[in-house]
Formats: sequence, C-alpha cells, structure tokens
Amino acid sequence: MKLDPTKMKDWQVAEAAEENIKPVAQLADEMGLQGDELIPMGHMLAKVDYLKALARLKNAPQANYIDVTAITPTPLGEGKTTTAIGLIQGLGKINKNVVGAIRQPSGGPTFNIKGSAAGGGLAQCIPLTPFSIRLTGDIDSITNAHNLAMVALTSRMQHERNYDDARLAKSNLKRIDIDPERVQMKWAMDFCAQALRNIRIGQGGKMDGFEMDSGFQITVSSEMMAILSVARDLKDLRERTARIVIAYDKKGNEVTTADLEVDGAMTAWMVDAINPNLLQTIEGQPVFVHAGPFANIAIGQSSIIADMIGTKLADYHVTESGFGADIGFEKFWNLKCRMSGLKPNAVVVVATIRALKMHGGGPTVKPGMPLAEEYTSENLELVEKGCENLIACIETVKKSGVRPVVCINSFYTDTKAEIELVRRVAEQNGALAAVSEHWLKGGEGAVELAEAVVQACEEKTDFRFLYDLKTPLRKRIELIAKEVYGADGAEYTDEALAKAKTLEADPVSETLGTCMVKTHLSLSHDPDLKGRPTGWTLPIRDILVYKGAGFIVPVAGAIKLMPGTASDPAFRRIDVDVKTGKVQGLF
Repeated sequence: MKLDPTKMKDWQVAEAAEENIKPVAQLADEMGLQGDELIPMGHMLAKVDYLKALARLKNAPQANYIDVTAITPTPLGEGKTTTAIGLIQGLGKINKNVVGAIRQPSGGPTFNIKGSAAGGGLAQCIPLTPFSIRLTGDIDSITNAHNLAMVALTSRMQHERNYDDARLAKSNLKRIDIDPERVQMKWAMDFCAQALRNIRIGQGGKMDGFEMDSGFQITVSSEMMAILSVARDLKDLRERTARIVIAYDKKGNEVTTADLEVDGAMTAWMVDAINPNLLQTIEGQPVFVHAGPFANIAIGQSSIIADMIGTKLADYHVTESGFGADIGFEKFWNLKCRMSGLKPNAVVVVATIRALKMHGGGPTVKPGMPLAEEYTSENLELVEKGCENLIACIETVKKSGVRPVVCINSFYTDTKAEIELVRRVAEQNGALAAVSEHWLKGGEGAVELAEAVVQACEEKTDFRFLYDLKTPLRKRIELIAKEVYGADGAEYTDEALAKAKTLEADPVSETLGTCMVKTHLSLSHDPDLKGRPTGWTLPIRDILVYKGAGFIVPVAGAIKLMPGTASDPAFRRIDVDVKTGKVQGLF
C-alpha cells in the first residue's frame, strides 16, 4: 500500500506502515543488542535491560550525538519530533548506522490538542497506539510512585494529629510535625484536568484523613519523572528518590520521602520503568522511547540511560529536546549534558515558515482554527521580520560551542523565495541550513538535512556550559535571562528573593542545576510577546527545589503544573474499531 500523507491521517499512515513492521527481536538483532538484553513486550516493542547492555558496551566507540531543538513554536508545534524521526530516517537513507531517543508522550496532550508526539506523515515512530497509550506502563509507575508519597504524607499527618507520642512509638514512629501550609507536592494524574488544580482533601471525620488544601499536577511534571529522565542507574534513582523534599515541618526543616520511609516502596514501582522502551520508525530504524517530562515546567528530555545506550550502539544517535532552544535546548545543554557527561556533535534547530510569519507579526495562531491567509500565501516581509526569533535561537546554540544546523521543515504552502530567505539568514548568522520534506517523503525527503548534520558532526566543537555550578543562583538566573531569553535582567517577588538568598547560603545548592520554568510560546515569560522581545525583565515569582532530581526550579510568569483541557480536545475523535480492536484517530 502506497503511503500518502496528503490523503491519509497520521494514524492511517501508521496503521498501514505497521503491516510491514519489523519484529522487535529482528530490530534488536540488527542494532547490535544481544538476546538476553531484550525484554519483549509483545511482537512490536520491548524494553532493554540497560545494565546488561551498558556493561557489554562500555568499551564501544562513542557515536556522534545530535540534539534536535526548534525556534519558538506556534501553539500548533513546528514538527520537532517529526524532524527528529525524519532525520533518523534520512541518516538511514544515506547508509548511516543510526539510533534515536525521544520522549514518551503524556496522556494529557495526547487526548487534548497537541497529539501524541510520535512524529507525523511519513516520519513517525511506530507502533502508534502503544506509543500513545500506556506504552509499557512507565507513566503509570511514575503516577503510582508519586501518589504513594502523598499517601505516606497525608496518612502520617492524620496519625500524628490523632495519636500522642506514646501511641506513635508503638508503631515505631517519631513525630515529624509536618506543616500543612508547606506541603510541596500535589497528587498526580496524566491528564489535563484543570478542575483538580486546587482541591480540599480530608473532609469528614478524624478517620478520613488530614483536612487541608491540596491539588493535582500532571504526572509528567512530577519529580519522579524528572528523576527517571536523569538517573544513570537504579542505585542513582533510589538515592534520588530518597532526597525528594515532600514538605517542611513547623520548624522549617525539610521532610523527605526517606523521613516518611516510603522511598524504597516508591523505587519498587520504578524497577521495570528504568529500562528504556524500544520502538522503530516507519522505515525500520530503532528508536528508544523513555521518560517524558515537559520542557516548560520540567527538564523536557528523554532519559540519560537511553542516550548512554544509543551512543554505544550506533555511529549517530539522535535525541530531541522539548519546545524551543530557549527552553529545551538550554536544559539539554546545561542540565542533561552536565549530568550525563555526553557532549553534542551537532544541534538541529527546526524552523517553519508558518512560525516565522507569526513571529514577524502575523495573525494569532490558534489550535482548531483555520490559518489566516498570511500563512498560506507568500509574504517575505513577515518571514524576514520573524527571522529575528531564528537568529536568537541560532545564537543560543552557538554559545554552547556547537554550530547549529537549521532545518527548514517544509510545508506545501511554503514558496521557494520564502525558503531561500530563511536559508540565507541562517547561513549569514553562522549556521548550516537544509530544507527537509520528511513529512511528505520520509527519509528520502530528509537526505539534505542528514548530509548537513553529517557535515556538522565532522566539524570541531568547543562545547561549554553557560554557567559553573559554583555560580550563585541569582547570577545563573541572570545569565539565562540575558544570554538565552534576551531579557535585561531578572526581578523577584519577596518570597522568591528570600528563597534565593537562603539557597545561596546553602552549600548544597552548588550540587544542583537550574531548571527554569516559563512559557514555551515566547522567548520571554509572556506568551503574547513574539519574535525577539527587547526591553523586558524576567519576573521570578517563586523558586522550587527538586533535590531528588538535582534541580533548583525558578518559576517565571504564570505557569501551572496542571494544564487544562481545551473545548475541542482530541479525545472527541479517538475511537476503536470494535471488529479489529484497532484504535483510530490518534495523531
């Protein structure tokens, strides 16, 4: 069956491609995994025993390491994961030995407006349905581990309220005296459920829990998800889980999961989840799908473990970072690479004519609404003005010491003059540039991009971090605000300033990275400021501490840990063929 993305929806392309999918055992054999390193989860996907694989491959050569990022996107997304998959397929077309690693999609966007992030058109990761729904249960495990911590906390608060010290001692418990006003976590669920952002729990009698304000966050924002993303092995994951600060006592001391003696049980939920999942592109290249933290409210990277394996199995290993270069790449650069010890040989910046026109002053782009005429007809003025955002992203990547490759992700409405304008701007600002038609043509359409990436990998890099960990917290924030976002500086609420000063006085802060939280829809904190905003200051309204993950988390602007479901969500179009059991409508 000929696959034509112009006449088929993504799920139809995936369903047709799955008729010729490689059995996962064959896929593993072709990529160099051994039989006892594979944990089959059916015929089409598997987990990989990371311990066995890494032990065997420890002396193997290191692959060229490639990150895929993007300019600041429209709310529709600009095909970053599609480009990552297309690049993997393109490298395959030019006979390069390649492995990829992408994030597992969250149920929130999958059933809301963004889709499942499997790619699109002829550049997809398959099988689509398990990729999009549950996969091998990793997100379920994270949800349960997270919520077990909340069960431990709230039950402990109830018992300490109801029992005196003697009664507590009979259960081998020492009073912690948790402050209900300083609980740091909420409950987790992997949907966009705005009605659960703020709730009241423990209502009823004294046996019905401790009454207090609480709420839900989306699972992919959980610290457990961040820990899965950055852990190097199960021992590391176990130690990080024990350091999670879940609350403070009434004297201001930290209360950790270890204090509640729940850290071991939380880790028990994660024993299988730490093994990466193995899937494939529709052209048969291997792709690890592991961890799925958002980038605007979390680290936004697939797992370090997946990259550690991928860079030992191939000559080229492609990963992707969430959202634009200001968020996903900055965290890849200063957090993930620092923690993994891996350094990129090339960085791809995905740009679309559509997004550049928006940044150049084009009409508002809204999911579910038709695009304005400016986006479907030639408009060089909007493109040229919007290229300021592209230039900012190019400059950000260059500050890491790596030369970027700008991928012009081609849509059928783009004109030759618009594309050549973007190519010229990219090259004038020190980047390589390539046009890619992977959505329409698969790997064949990404050959130019693949060749540009190979060229970039052959060039010498001078990779360096933006800041040293000994840099004081407020100086780090200022560096990111000025050098990456283009702000004049940062300002703090009284609460955030007090927290910053306390953290700067704590030597432990020198072991923690800085994981910024801000909108993905602008280089600034304000999603309505497009292009390359100037003359603004980054407002830090709060600072969180994820000691388990190893992050200090400055929060800029009004970002919520639980997204909301839109008025026309994807779940309205997802269904099941009751005769075959196949899911339809995923994208």
